[in-house]
Amino acid sequence: MEKVWGREHLPPPFTSESDNRVGEIWFDPPAELPQLLVKYLFTSEKLSVQVHPDDARAPDGARGKEECWFILDAEPGARLAIGLRQSLSEEELRAAALDGSIEDLLTWHAVEPGDFFYLPAGTIHAIGPGISLIEVQQNSDITYRLYDYGRPRKLHLDDALRVARRGSYVRRERDIVPLTGERTLIDGPHFRLDRIDGEPSEAAAQRYRGSLLLVPVDGDYAVAGEAVPAGSCALVEDIAHITCTRGKALITQPS
Repeated sequence: MEKVWGREHLPPPFTSESDNRVGEIWFDPPAELPQLLVKYLFTSEKLSVQVHPDDARAPDGARGKEECWFILDAEPGARLAIGLRQSLSEEELRAAALDGSIEDLLTWHAVEPGDFFYLPAGTIHAIGPGISLIEVQQNSDITYRLYDYGRPRKLHLDDALRVARRGSYVRRERDIVPLTGERTLIDGPHFRLDRIDGEPSEAAAQRYRGSLLLVPVDGDYAVAGEAVPAGSCALVEDIAHITCTRGKALITQPS
C-alpha cells in the first residue's frame, strides 16, 4: 500500500523497487479469524501522531484498535514514540497538537531488531523513519490524527481528544524481549501473541487451541508441508501442523 512516509526500496525478504513509496503490506484476515489483522510497516519519514479508540469508544459498534509492534529492522538512531512524558489536560493536549509541540511531549524510544511494544487502545503514538516492523492488531482501521508535520491531511482533534489516554506510558517488563527462547508477548483481552524459536513448544500448544496465524521472521517454516517464508502470514488450523528446523516466528490468535 502506497504511503507518503513509505519506502521505494524495501528491506529483505521483500524485493519491491518502484517509484511508489510502499508503506504497508496487509494480510486480509481469514474468515476463521476476522478479529485480527497482521501487516508490515516500512518507514522513510515520520508517521503522524495518532491514537485509536477502544471497543467502547469506537463509532457505530465497530471494533477498537489495540496493537503491538515487533521490530524487524532499524537504522541507527531510529525511534518511535509511545505515550506522553507527562500528564496533560485536554486543553494542553489540544494546544500542543495545534502548535506542533506535541512531538516534544511524547516519550521516544530508540529501537533495535527484536524489540517489542504493546499499545493499549487510547495510547498516543508515532513511528519515526528508518524502521521496519510487524504490526499485530485488532482488525480495525479507525485512526485519529493529532498532528501530521504540516502534511495536507485531515486531523481529527475532537475524536482524538475524546479517546486519548493523556498520561505517561511505562514500558512493561514483558516488552523487553530476550534474543532467543520462546516468549509470550501478549495474553490480553483481544488477542494472544507469542514469539517462538523453531517449532512451538508443548506449552505453546496448550495455549493455542484451534486456528491461529503464523508470521515467520526468518528460517524455514512450513504448515502441513507447505513452505511459509519470512515476509508472509499463514492461517494454521492446528498448531501441530507447524514444522521448522531453524527460525523465529510470531504466532497469534484471538483471546
